[in-house]
Amino acid sequence: MQINTTHKRQHRHGDAWSKRDSKDYERGRRDGLRLALAILSAEEAKWAALLGESPSWRTNAIREVRCKTLQVAQKRLQTALNRVTPKSGDAIDPELAAALEQAGF
Repeated sequence: MQINTTHKRQHRHGDAWSKRDSKDYERGRRDGLRLALAILSAEEAKWAALLGESPSWRTNAIREVRCKTLQVAQKRLQTALNRVTPKSGDAIDPELAAALEQAGF
């Protein structure tokens, strides 16, 4: 079986990305980050509820580390989301505000 490596991806307007494609890409990127943030928030809430519940000190220690790891990951995703969010004055995007509120930020 031979693989064709000379094929180039065709775009709507020739070889260059169009402005619409770029906006769609950026919106999809932000949506993906919001989804990841929501998933991490749900996982962190699940593990936070279990902290200190086990009679085993080792299990409790592992749960604390897991919970802290999820909190750090949420903060990193929040930072990445802030970097790709368009800067339009001091007003926050309503879509972003809703996602952050849902995630508990």
